[in-house]
Amino acid sequence: MHYSSGELMFHVLLAAALSVLGAWLLAWRFRVAMRRLMSRPVSENVAAPSETMAALPAQPAPRPVSAADNRRDGWRVASALIVLSALIALSSAALQLALMRENLLTPARTLALAFVFFWPVIPVLAQLWRWSRLRMLGVLSLWCVVALAVIVWRQTDPNPAQAAMFLASEVGPTILLIALLCMGNATRAIAPVLLLPLFVLVSVTSVGIALLDSFITHDASHLATMMPLDESPIGLAMQVLVALFFLIAPCVLAWWPLKWFARRVAAAYTRAWLSELMILFTAVWGIALLARALGWMSTPGFGAAVMLSPLLWIPVVMLMMRRWRRPVGRPPTLLVLRVFQRDRAMRALFDHVIERWRLSGNTVLIAGTDLLERTLDVDDILNFIDGRLAERFIADGAQIPARMAAFDFDPDAEGRYRINECYCHDTTWREALAALLGRSDVVLMDLRSFQRRNEGCSFELGELARAPGLSRVVALTDAQTDLAAAQAAAAAAPPGRFHWLTVGEMTRVQQRDVLQALFVTSGTPSL
Repeated sequence: MHYSSGELMFHVLLAAALSVLGAWLLAWRFRVAMRRLMSRPVSENVAAPSETMAALPAQPAPRPVSAADNRRDGWRVASALIVLSALIALSSAALQLALMRENLLTPARTLALAFVFFWPVIPVLAQLWRWSRLRMLGVLSLWCVVALAVIVWRQTDPNPAQAAMFLASEVGPTILLIALLCMGNATRAIAPVLLLPLFVLVSVTSVGIALLDSFITHDASHLATMMPLDESPIGLAMQVLVALFFLIAPCVLAWWPLKWFARRVAAAYTRAWLSELMILFTAVWGIALLARALGWMSTPGFGAAVMLSPLLWIPVVMLMMRRWRRPVGRPPTLLVLRVFQRDRAMRALFDHVIERWRLSGNTVLIAGTDLLERTLDVDDILNFIDGRLAERFIADGAQIPARMAAFDFDPDAEGRYRINECYCHDTTWREALAALLGRSDVVLMDLRSFQRRNEGCSFELGELARAPGLSRVVALTDAQTDLAAAQAAAAAAPPGRFHWLTVGEMTRVQQRDVLQALFVTSGTPSL
C-alpha cells in the first residue's frame, strides 16, 4: 500500500490534535475522579500517628546539599541534554548529507548543518528550567539569527532569502507542533505519552479505509456479498455497518499490541529507565526528526525512516549515565505542604522552586488537584485509564508502611529525583502526614492566604512543631496570611526550626531566597 509524505504528515497532525484533546479530557476526568475519591468515606480503621511512624524502618542521615551543589546538579543535567542533542544533530546532519548522494558529506558541512538541526534543545531546556514562553521564543529567535548567518556563510552563492526560507521550513511548523504538544500545562505531561499510540490508531484506521476503497473500486462483486448495494433502509444500514467494520476492526487488532507496549513503557518508567523529562526530550526530537524524514520520502521512499535512527542515541547515553552516576549517601527529602485552592500560585512555586529542588533531592507530598498536571506520570495515566485510580488511595492507616516502602527515592538516569505522592481520603491524610514527616528532612509549607479557619493547615503546623528529626520548616507567607494564628499553631517548635519568609508573586530574587533557605547543612541554611 502506497503512502505519500503528505498522508503521513496528515496522520501526525491528526494524532497530535487528538493527543491534545485527549490530554485535556484525561486531566479533567482525573481531576473529577480525584475530588470524588478524596472525599469518599472509608472505614474507621485509623492508626495513631505515633503507631504509623513506629512501623516505618529507620533511615540514615541525609548527605549535606548546598545551594551551590544544586546549581552544579542543574548544569550537569543540562549538559547531558546538550551533549545528547549534539549527538542527535550531528548524526541527523551526516545522514541528510549522505542521502543527497552528491559527495557533500564533509566535516565542515556536517558541523554547519548540525548547528542548524540543533534547535530542539532550546524547547527542552526551556522545560527543564521552566522558562516563560516569551523567554523561550526570544532564545529561539536569537538562535535563528545565528543559524541564518551560518547557512549564508556556508552557501557557495550566498542567498539570504533562500537561507531564510530553508530555516523557516526547518523550524516553523515543527516548533508549532512541539508547542502544542509539550508546552501547555495539561498537555506537557500527557500529550507526549498519547502521541505514538494515537498515531498508530490513526494510521491503521486509514488502512481500513484504503481496503474498503480497494474493495469498492476493484472488487465490487465480493463487497456485494457482504452488503446489498442498494438504497433501501436495510441496504443503507448494512453499508454503514460494513464501513464501521473497516474503521473499527484495524483499531481492535492494534489495541492489544499497543496495550502491551504501554505496559512495557510503564514498567520502564517504574524501573527508572525512563523519566518524564526524557519522554518529553524524545517527543521533541522525535517530532523534529520525523518532519525531516517526511521531507525526504519523495527520494528514497520509506528508506527515509533512517532519519529517525539518531533517536537510538537516547537509550545508549541514558544507560551510560545510569552506570556512571553513583550518588554517595542518602539524598535529602523535601515535604511540600500548602493551603489548597490556590492552584495558580502553587503551580508557580512548583515550577520555580520544587523543580529546582528535584535536581538534588526527593520530594514527597499529599496528592491534590492543584498540582495534577505537574505530577502526573505514565503509571498514573495508565492506572486511570484502566479504572484503577481508587487502588492508589490509602483507605486506612495499616496500608501506610507499604505505600511508603513503595516510594521511589532513586534518581532517574539523567539525575533528577522524582515526586512521590500519597493519595489520601479525608479520613486518612493525617496519618499519611505523620508517615511523610518520618521520611522528610526539610519542609516547604506555603501558607500564603492562610487564615485561622484553615484547620487542616493548623493541624499540620502543630505536627511540624512536634515532629522529631526535621532540619527546618520554610513557611511562606504573604499580606493575606494570618501570621499570628500560624505562629501560635507552631509555638511548640524548637527554636530555629521555622523559617518564615514573606513572598508575593515569586520574583526571581524570592525564588532564590526560598531555595537557599531549603538547603540545610547541620541544621542551618547553606548559602
